Amino acid sequence: MRPVTASIDVLHTPEQVYGFLEAMAHHERFTDHYLTDWRLSGPDRGVGAGATVTAALGGTRTDVTVEVVEADPPRRLVERNVSAAGRRLAHGTYTVVPLHTGGSRVAFTYAWVRAPLPDRLFAPLVRATMRRANRTVMRRLAAELTRHGAAAGS
Repeated sequence: MRPVTASIDVLHTPEQVYGFLEAMAHHERFTDHYLTDWRLSGPDRGVGAGATVTAALGGTRTDVTVEVVEADPPRRLVERNVSAAGRRLAHGTYTVVPLHTGGSRVAFTYAWVRAPLPDRLFAPLVRATMRRANRTVMRRLAAELTRHGAAAGS
């Protein structure tokens, strides 16, 4: 399945954005419209930080294990997502690039490595649902960064 990407421009530096994103506990603030029941694991930040969450999308609910597997401050953070009893494996990648006008562009790409048969059969619908959810994630992330301003890196 082809990956889906959502992005947004924010007024914060790449360092501020990355500092906020690398703390797994912060993700609940901007994803809790479809990811609930957060159970954190591993270190608070960086590689090994993780969570198990319940994803509710497209009328289905499933547990998802998320773990940061790659960190390249302040530009890139890669999460491995495992769900559907291991039948779904994906990577979620946040990229943060500075804008020449100031601020940053934050993008999140969800890329399936392995998908269960129903996901593949309904790929256009699955991709559209993920794209819509992640556009909301990006808007909510921007609002959280604005709400917390200079403390975004904490």
